[in-house]
Amino acid sequence: MELDDLKEAWKNTTNLKPKNTDVMELIRHKSYGPIAALKREFRKQMIVMLMLPVLLFITNMDDLSKPMHSILFWSYVVFCMGVVAFAYYNYRIAGQMESMEGMVKSHLVKQIETLQQSLKWKVTGLRIALLFFIALTEIVPYFQHYRMLDKWHSLNPLIRFGSYAAFLALQFFLSKKILQRKFGRHLNYLRELVKEME
Repeated sequence: MELDDLKEAWKNTTNLKPKNTDVMELIRHKSYGPIAALKREFRKQMIVMLMLPVLLFITNMDDLSKPMHSILFWSYVVFCMGVVAFAYYNYRIAGQMESMEGMVKSHLVKQIETLQQSLKWKVTGLRIALLFFIALTEIVPYFQHYRMLDKWHSLNPLIRFGSYAAFLALQFFLSKKILQRKFGRHLNYLRELVKEME
C-alpha cells in the first residue's frame, strides 16, 4: 500500500512543471513570444528604412545627377542609416534576451530597461530629426532649386510655419502612441512575465 502511495506521489510531482520554465518558454518562444515580436518589429524597421533610399534613387533613374547632388537626398539617406543602426542595436539587445547567461531574471530586467531607455532616445531622436528636416526645407532653396520646395516657399510664411507647428504637434502626440503599440506593449508584457518568475 505504501509503495502504491509513493508511486502516485512521484507521478504527481513529475507532471508538475516549474513555473519559471513555463515563463521562460513563453518569453523565448520563437514565433509568438514577446521577444520574437520585438525582433520582428525591429527587423521590419531595418528593411523599410533600407528600402526607402533605394526606392528614391530608383524613381530618379532618368536623371541620376538629381539625387547624387541633392543635400535633401543625402540627409535622408543618413537619417535612414541612423534608424537602421539604431534598430539593429535594439535587435541585438532583444536577441541577447534569448540567451541564458547569468542570472536569468536580473539579465532580462536589465535588457528590458535598456530597451525602454532606447525607445525614449528614439522619440527624442525623431523630434530632433524632424526639426532638422524643417530647417533644411527652409534653408535648401537658397542653395539648390527644387520645384516642390519653390512652390512651398511661394506660400505665405504663416501657412508654412503653421504647418510645421501642426506637424510637430502631431508627431509629438503620435510618436509615443505608435512606439507603444509597436514596442512598448511587448516590453510591458515582458516585464509582467519577469515579475512572475521566482
